[in-house]
Amino acid sequence: MLGHKVVVLATHLAGSGVRAPDGPVLRGFCVNSVMLVGGFMEEKVLDCRNLQCPQPVIQLKRLLDAASPAHIEVLVDNEPALENVSRFLSSRGYSCSLVREGELWRITAQHGLEGHGSADATSGATALEKVQPLRREAAAEEQGGAMPEKILVLLISPVFGSGDDGLGARLMKTFLATLPEMGESLWRVVMLNGGVTLAAEESPVLEELRALEERGVGILVCGTCLEHFGLLAKKAVGQTTNMLDVVTSMQLADKTLRV
Repeated sequence: MLGHKVVVLATHLAGSGVRAPDGPVLRGFCVNSVMLVGGFMEEKVLDCRNLQCPQPVIQLKRLLDAASPAHIEVLVDNEPALENVSRFLSSRGYSCSLVREGELWRITAQHGLEGHGSADATSGATALEKVQPLRREAAAEEQGGAMPEKILVLLISPVFGSGDDGLGARLMKTFLATLPEMGESLWRVVMLNGGVTLAAEESPVLEELRALEERGVGILVCGTCLEHFGLLAKKAVGQTTNMLDVVTSMQLADKTLRV
């Protein structure tokens, strides 16, 4: 049998912080009943209630980076956190099951089940987006080995420019329809603030956004913004994202275009 030791990480609330063995201080959440078994921690509960985006994902990332949990439960109390935490766990190789308990969601995750999850640069990578590196490699061969740059397009408004919103809406539709001309350099489109309305049902640009997604372009839509506008249930394209994904995407991109 593998040797094991019990480590109580305990306590939380209001910035006291917890230090994992030989790891960083984990602040702003509660971790209960922690055991290390052959390098994997067992029976943890991460309490992310009352934490706003992107804190649930950030706290989860800190915990996963500080240890190697085989099983974990995460408690959240809002839908953006539910989707973002579940997707982040999947990106780290966990399978997830969800149980709703009143206003609370309990996410139970297990690491290493065959066919579930794979590590990725950010939790926002879509299945279609994972095809894009193959296209980028093919484009690199055509260009003599130079990989195309990664261009991130940031949409913060449903209209293009200022002055006349009717004209701006038409220009936005034309802009999105023309983006494929960037070729394999077009990497991700991120929507924040009023820009998230473009991804909702009855948006006049759904056809253009879906065409980009089919090409493997990542379409990331701010979950906090969707919740603010009452559009969480009406998102029709892209993946709900969080500010950690947005910041990481900006860091990885070679160029960011703000519209």
